[in-house]
Order: sequence, then C-alpha cells, then structure tokens
Amino acid sequence: MRFIRVGESVYAAKEVVEPVALHEYRLLQDLSRLSTPAVEPLAVVTQRTTPDGTELESVLITRHLQFSLPYRSLFSIGVRQDTVSRLVDAMVVLLARLHLTGFLWRDVSLSNILFRRDAGEFAAYLVDAETGEMHTALTDGQREHDLSIASTNLFGDFCDLEAGGMLDPSLDPLQLVETIVARYRELWFELTGVEIFPERELDRIEGRVRRLNALGFDVAELDISTSGKTIRIQPKVVDAGHHSRRLLRLTGLDTEENQARRLLNDLDTFRARNSLRDTDEAVVAHQWLASSFEPVVKAIPRDLMGKRDPAQIYHEVLDYRWYQSQREQREVPLTEAVRGYIDDVLTGLPDEDISEEAMELILSDDSRELVNPFDPSEDFIDAEDTPYDPWEDGPADEVGTDVLDLDTLRRLRGGASD
Repeated sequence: MRFIRVGESVYAAKEVVEPVALHEYRLLQDLSRLSTPAVEPLAVVTQRTTPDGTELESVLITRHLQFSLPYRSLFSIGVRQDTVSRLVDAMVVLLARLHLTGFLWRDVSLSNILFRRDAGEFAAYLVDAETGEMHTALTDGQREHDLSIASTNLFGDFCDLEAGGMLDPSLDPLQLVETIVARYRELWFELTGVEIFPERELDRIEGRVRRLNALGFDVAELDISTSGKTIRIQPKVVDAGHHSRRLLRLTGLDTEENQARRLLNDLDTFRARNSLRDTDEAVVAHQWLASSFEPVVKAIPRDLMGKRDPAQIYHEVLDYRWYQSQREQREVPLTEAVRGYIDDVLTGLPDEDISEEAMELILSDDSRELVNPFDPSEDFIDAEDTPYDPWEDGPADEVGTDVLDLDTLRRLRGGASD
C-alpha cells in the first residue's frame, strides 16, 4: 500500500492483479452505496508499463480516510483496558453492519480495519475487501464462517501485540476473542432476533425499538404477529446511523454516530437553556450551529486542525468545559473552555488527519530514491547493506532441491553455528 498526496488530498494506492482490483473496487462501491463504513473507491488503473514495456500490476485507488488510525498506531502509545473494550465494540458493530448488508468478509483482522474517534468511543471502517463476497442475505453458516476466521486472525493479532509489549498485561488474547464473539452474538440477536411475550406487554414493542435506537439503528420494518395471547416481534429492516442521520438533517453536519449523539444532546441542552421548547427544531438547530458549534471550530488555529475532526473537537471541548466547571465550582463559558482546551489539551496531541504511517509513505514528500521510479512496489533504495541471504546469493548447485541441507546452509553462511 502506498499513499500519494495530490494538492490537499491524499489517496491510497494498492497494487494487485487486475481481476482482484476490479472485484474489490466493485465491492467497495456496493458498500459505499449501502452507506456501510468502508474506504471510498475511486479508480482502478490497468495496463501499466515501464518505459521499456515491462508490464506492471494494476492499482486500486481509494481515498484516504481522514483522521483514521490503524490499530498499531493506537496500541503503540499504550492503551488502557477500557479503550481496548471500546475498540472491540467498534469491530463488533462493523462486522454486524457488514453482515446485515449481505457482505461476507472472509478476512476479518485488525490490519484490515481503520478506526476513527467517535466522541468517547471509536468507529471502525473496512479497508480491505479483496476476499469479500456480496450476497442478498447471509445464512447462519456464512456468518459463523466469518466469525471463525475472525477468531483465528484476531487471536493472532492480539498475540502479536502481546509479544511486542503493546497489550496491557491484564488482557488475555483468547479472552478478547471470546468477548468479541459473545458481543457479536448479543448484538445480532438484538438486531434480528425473535421476541415473544404476552399481549398485555405491548410496551415491549416500543422498548425493542428504543433499544435499537440507543444502539444507533433505525427500525424501518418490524414484523409483528399474534398467536392466542402472545405477540411475536422481529426486526426485518434495520438501518445504522439513527443519530447521525437526524443531525445531518437538522444541521448539515456529517459525523460519526456517537459524535452525533453527543452533539444532539448539546442541542437539546441549548434548547432548554434558551427557553426554545416551543420553537421549531430546525430553527433551534440553526441557532445552535451559529452560536455554539461554529464559534468553537473557528477558534481552533489552522495549524491545529489536523489533530481532530471538528465534531470530535467540539465533543472534547464539552468534556473539558464540564471538568473545568467541576474543578472551579462555576459554569465555565464555552469561549473560555475553548481557549483552555487549546492550551491544555489540543496543542499536545499528535496529528491524526493523516496517520504517521501514511505520512512516511507519501511519495511526493519522501526524499528517498525508489529502486524503480515507475514501480513503487519495488520499494526504496536502502542505504544500509542488504542482509545476506544464502538462498539467493549462493551457487544454485550447492543447495539441493530435494531436501533442506542445513550443513550446506551453514557452510554458505561462513560456518555459523546454531
């Protein structure tokens, strides 16, 4: 994977054989059309050649997901146990949303997921779909197959983090995987499971809808049937993005789900504080946007805007304001809280608009020389000596092809012992 900057935009370029590139491009288009969290596909470049006519692999171009973080960026700085729990929840929601659309991933792993901050939680995005398949609906067996692959891959990922000292000692890789599977099953039942109860408990219908709304899902269709004195309900069409859709409709702000929930809560507080309960909600939203949200975002210095996206900044300013008010035993004005947040918090945070890994690979800003300027997959010319590899550099006739000859290998390496 390479990252390329063009003006103010950053793109990811993935070299792969043409059929796979086209397959992944179409799958990502389908996921985008279904409003599923995944990277945005832009193009597939085919028929690439070097000046001398040597054929090169095709390239899938996707838009870099702003303010996204690969899992190693999060774990490299050390994360608390509750942060890992929030990352696990984000992965579970992503997998459930993919399965609801009929998408069979077949390669669930941490390396194929990007995370974005979502108020106090995280949102997860699919970043690699080359092994995926789109179906009208998934069978239980297909979902179990994905869960089996997820269990194997994620256990390996967590063990790798544990070996590198990046996983909290209190966290066990096997227990983390079991938690992911258990939480997925709980969420899937809430989204699709059948519930049967006495007809006198009709309030449970509204309760089921409210629980799904609280999880960030809208119920577009609910199957309700009666049998004797019992009622059977089952959600049939469930759409994610309950709060983000409402915020977008009211304000035009396109945010993550938990960010939208937090901003809507602040909007409700603004409405009550200013005695606007009888005013149309759209009018109140416009006033809140102009007098609360926009002043906070505009107060952030331009050179610090790459550290958080605007909705996340506003959420963190609200948190900062609450803690300051508690410490000082007074209601800290929003304008004062913004200044304190910038000085005490934002200035010391790393940039997340483009992750460090991506910045290191942006070719237009890299001073290193490529082995082949027309084929970045061959990597950069390394100033250090290339590690000696006897399998490549040694005489072909000195190493047998039928067996692994350790004595010959040691001799080729200069007599090195085990």
